[in-house]
Amino acid sequence: MNLDFKQIFTAFMVLFAVIDIIGNIPIIIDLRKKVGHIQSEKASLIAGVIMIVFLFVGKSLLNLIGIDVNSFAVAGAFVIFFIALEMILGITLYKDDGHNAITASVFPLAFPLIAGPGSLTTLLSLRAEFATENIIVAVISNVVVIYVVLKTSAKIERIIGANGINIIRKVFGVILLAIAVKLFAHNIKELLA
Repeated sequence: MNLDFKQIFTAFMVLFAVIDIIGNIPIIIDLRKKVGHIQSEKASLIAGVIMIVFLFVGKSLLNLIGIDVNSFAVAGAFVIFFIALEMILGITLYKDDGHNAITASVFPLAFPLIAGPGSLTTLLSLRAEFATENIIVAVISNVVVIYVVLKTSAKIERIIGANGINIIRKVFGVILLAIAVKLFAHNIKELLA
């Protein structure tokens, strides 16, 4: 096992920006108001399992349908690009309002809010560049952060405030935009080579 702190940190930051758990605090609080209690442990664990399973099965699934990882990474760069635009411009391109009190911890919280199309695409895009063990450590680290944020979301909102959350969301949006450009440039070069 060859753990590389730089890869772990980069993968952690990319996933943290894509998942945008801080920017989703208003959605989490709204969901709590609608359905009551949210099981933070269950939501975090299920999201982590979905992401790690997809990290391993995703490539095989792509091979089954005849798509290579670099092509998927280029497509993922577009998805990340649009997520970044949502964060920077404050618009919503994808919205799912199906709330059910019984399954709120799993759907829509664990999937698709946390382990959604953006994070799953990002995982395979990262796999094209980073070692798998480093990505797993980054996923687990993100799951821990997600758990802490879910447990303390009301407190965080009071401390940071609405303006603070908006600023954080925009900063991570710009970082994510730069990452999308880098992923696109790296993988398009591999495809054209």
